Amino acid sequence: ERRTACEDSTADLTCQGRVLHIYRADYGRSDRTTCSQGRPSEQLQNVNCASYTATHLVAEMCNGKSRCSVRASNSVFGDPCGGTYKYLQVSYSCEPIPIVRTVSCEGQTADLSCDSGKVIRIHRADYGRSDRTTCSQGRPSEQLQNMNCAASTTNDHVAKMCNGKSRCSVTASNSVFGDPCGGTYKYLQVSYTCESYW
Repeated sequence: ERRTACEDSTADLTCQGRVLHIYRADYGRSDRTTCSQGRPSEQLQNVNCASYTATHLVAEMCNGKSRCSVRASNSVFGDPCGGTYKYLQVSYSCEPIPIVRTVSCEGQTADLSCDSGKVIRIHRADYGRSDRTTCSQGRPSEQLQNMNCAASTTNDHVAKMCNGKSRCSVTASNSVFGDPCGGTYKYLQVSYTCESYW
């Protein structure tokens, strides 16, 4: 995707259900035609005008968000060439929102957190055991045999506790989820994304 915004207007970048990844941003002028309408020719002559920090600035402002507005102005980027009418060009893509996965052994606490401005959305949560290797260290084998063990309410419970918060702690224990299989050493697996809220 590419967006162009003439000086003193705003580039609105959006990714529906995905997040922005900025490849390149240029603030200045590299041709005489872009954003030239109604401009005196002396404001369009310098086609070798570029702000060297534009890519870094726009990436810092927008990467990982699903929506971002950037003002094409000297107050944001500095003035790389006085007297020239400039524009901002941004190349970006929309990437899938990364899924975070955590595993906490029975008795431990899962700490879920998102950067500021983002909130947790639980995709899946399981308390029990579905393989013999996870959280198996130092455990007698009879505690690892049952691989068809799952507390049915885990997903709803963790979603209720954590959805919409920027951080959330959940203890992997029978007192929280009930005991889906006595005598089996269990663990809590959670997968979630951090999503922007408007």
